[in-house]
Amino acid sequence: MEIVVKSLPFIQIILSVLLVTVILLQQTGDGLGGAFGGSSDGGSYHTRRGMEKILFTSTIILGILFVLSTFFALII
Repeated sequence: MEIVVKSLPFIQIILSVLLVTVILLQQTGDGLGGAFGGSSDGGSYHTRRGMEKILFTSTIILGILFVLSTFFALII
């Protein structure tokens, strides 16, 4: 248990760096208008394929792992 407690901060740092990297690799075509609720595509449906789908899925997984590691750190 002591090994987990000592390695948990390093695990969180690695997860946070990976999460930020994956988020920054994602592309959006909305530009600045998307930040204020606007959309340049007219509301059309967009299907994620290929690398975009892998980045989207890995973002969700890394986010869940980071939150779980944070809760685990609070419990210990």
